[in-house]
Amino acid sequence: MARDIGIDLGTSSVLIYLRGKGVVLDEPAVIAVDTETGEIRKIGRDAEAMIGRTPPHIATIRPMRDGVISQYDMTLKMMQYFLRCAAGAMTYKPRLVICVPSGITEVEERALVDAATQAGASKTYLIEEPIAAAIGAGLDIHAPCGYMVVDIGGGTTDIAVISMGGIVVSDSIKVGGDKYDDAIIRYMRKKHNLLIGDRTAEEAKKRIGSVWQGDSEKTMNISGRCLLSGLPRAVSVTNREIMEAVDEVIGQIIDAVCKVVEKIPTELLGDITSSGILLTGGGSLMSGTDKRMTKVTGIRCHIADNPLYCVVAGIGASFANLGEMQDGTRNAAEKRKGKAAKTS
Repeated sequence: MARDIGIDLGTSSVLIYLRGKGVVLDEPAVIAVDTETGEIRKIGRDAEAMIGRTPPHIATIRPMRDGVISQYDMTLKMMQYFLRCAAGAMTYKPRLVICVPSGITEVEERALVDAATQAGASKTYLIEEPIAAAIGAGLDIHAPCGYMVVDIGGGTTDIAVISMGGIVVSDSIKVGGDKYDDAIIRYMRKKHNLLIGDRTAEEAKKRIGSVWQGDSEKTMNISGRCLLSGLPRAVSVTNREIMEAVDEVIGQIIDAVCKVVEKIPTELLGDITSSGILLTGGGSLMSGTDKRMTKVTGIRCHIADNPLYCVVAGIGASFANLGEMQDGTRNAAEKRKGKAAKTS
C-alpha cells in the first residue's frame, strides 16, 4: 500500500501527518534565500529565527499567502524539504492529501496540485479546511444534522455549515491571525511612535491579545525603535490597547460569520443553535474570541479542544475515505470534471 501523507499547508505554518504515525512535523512556513545566488539558506524554524536579522542579500520569505501559493518555486522547495524531513528518502511516490481554503480558485488549486506532483506525489487529493477541521474536532459530518465551523488560520478564515458530508453554505475571507499582527504594528506606530517587527507583534498577540472587554487587565513591555529619536525604546502596553488595535480585524471575521448565518436554511439553523458554532485554528485562541462571537451572533460559540491541530487531524482521518472521492474530500481533476458536467 502506498504511504499516505497529509499536509496542512498554511500561511503561517506547515503540519504533516503520516498514516499510522500521526503528526510528525510542525514548522513555520518560512524560507530564507540568498537573493544574489538563489541558494536556499534555511527553511522552517531556522529560517523564522532569521527574520529581521539578516544582511541585505538574505531574504526571509513566506511563500504562502492567504492560504494559497504566492511564490511557486519557493513553495515547491519548502514542500520537498518538509516531506524529506517527515518521511525520509522516499523510494516510492506517496499519495498526498492537502487542505485548501473553501474559496480557492481553479488556478490556485492547479498550482497546488502541480507543486504536489513535482514534490513527488503519485496522486493528490484536496480537502476543504472546514471539512477537515470538523472531522478533526470529532464531528460526525455525515449525520443528518447541521454543524457550523469557523476556522481562523494565519491567512484566511473559513466559515462553513456542514450537513450530510457536504458544505451547505460557506465563505472564505482573506483575514486571519497575520492581520492581527499587522494591526498591532500599525497601532504601535500610530499611538506610540514605536516601530516593531512581526515577531514582536506576534508575541504581544499571544501574551496579552484580547478581543473581549470583560478580560482582566494585562500589561507587557514592548520594545522597538522610536520613530522620533531613532533610538531603542520600550513602552508598557495593556490588553485593552491590543483590543483597540485588532478591533477592525475581529469585526471583519464576525461580519463574515453573520453573513453565513443569514444564509443558513431554517431547519439547519435550529441544529446549529442547539450545537453551537465550533471555532478552530490558531486565530481562535485570541482571548475572548468565543465570547465576542457569541454575543454578536446570538449563537453559543466554543473553541475546539486542540484548535491548532484540528485540520491536520481531520486530514489524517480522511485517509480511510480516499477511495470514495466524495463531498469534501476530492481529487482536483474529479472536481473540475463534475463542474464541467453541470455546465454542459
